[in-house]
Amino acid sequence: MTFTEELRQKIDAGLDITREEALALVNVPLEELTAAANELRAQMCGNRFDLCTIVNGKCGKCSEDCKYCAQSAYYHTDCEETYPLLPTEVLLAGARHNKEQGVRRYSIVTSGKRLSDKEIEAVCESISEIRRQVGIEVCVSFGLLEERQFDKIRKAGASRVHCNLESSRRFFLQICTTHTYDEKLAALRAAKSAGLSLCSGGIMGLGETMEDRIDMALDIRALGVKSIPVNLLNPIKGTPYEKNPILSGDVFCRILAIYRFLIPDGDIRLAGGRGLVGDQGERCFRSGANAAISGDMLTTAGITVATDLALVKKLGYEVIL
Repeated sequence: MTFTEELRQKIDAGLDITREEALALVNVPLEELTAAANELRAQMCGNRFDLCTIVNGKCGKCSEDCKYCAQSAYYHTDCEETYPLLPTEVLLAGARHNKEQGVRRYSIVTSGKRLSDKEIEAVCESISEIRRQVGIEVCVSFGLLEERQFDKIRKAGASRVHCNLESSRRFFLQICTTHTYDEKLAALRAAKSAGLSLCSGGIMGLGETMEDRIDMALDIRALGVKSIPVNLLNPIKGTPYEKNPILSGDVFCRILAIYRFLIPDGDIRLAGGRGLVGDQGERCFRSGANAAISGDMLTTAGITVATDLALVKKLGYEVIL
């Protein structure tokens, strides 16, 4: 019996694999690992595929110094566009467009450490109208809010909160100094306490080790997160990470496969940087991934919804609606 078969038996028994076992997967031949992860995905999730889109609901002049981000006020990048919170009619139009394309979930993402109470009141009106007029699921990424604020957002009609951990606790200080890893964990716990589901993942290629990637996934698992966006760093000119090498497709597929073993029933979601792997993520979707953020990202181009739907159909997945 191979090591991956032993781990699958353990998962079948309802047990989680350990950090040491996840680290041992780093040395399993890639083809064996990705095939096993794909089989595990089919066993635990069937052929369901979760597709969502994001909208840049408030852009630029971010107060945070995240070293990968084009919107940070600390860096001089080509992302010069700035605007306040988008009005309801603009967010509604985006929601309608995405639902018409066959997308289930629409995520509103805003720059900055957190939205103010006044901004939350405004965007809650938008969320309510999206739910009333369009009916599409709404996910929000509004920063490091408190439980009372998340409760308002849930009552307005949002169902999920996104807040990426980005990397491990150990490596986080190399990424950002204007907020902490513990603040992110606190925000996720507050959202969960308010009755919202959670979406949290990170960015691969910041300079982190495989240990960092696994430790982040373990923290995500401990929170009960079932939507895990996995971004591939797209180095942005003007940011401190502009010269970081892009991870190879082999490394990226190995990460996704290990994440499938760590969170076997989760939606392992390809996110930013997917276009860098060269095949729109097809190989990744054969390595354990079963979800994606479609369309453009916040400041970079993505894969169109039509392209994704064609790929999903080709692979035999069924998009959740």
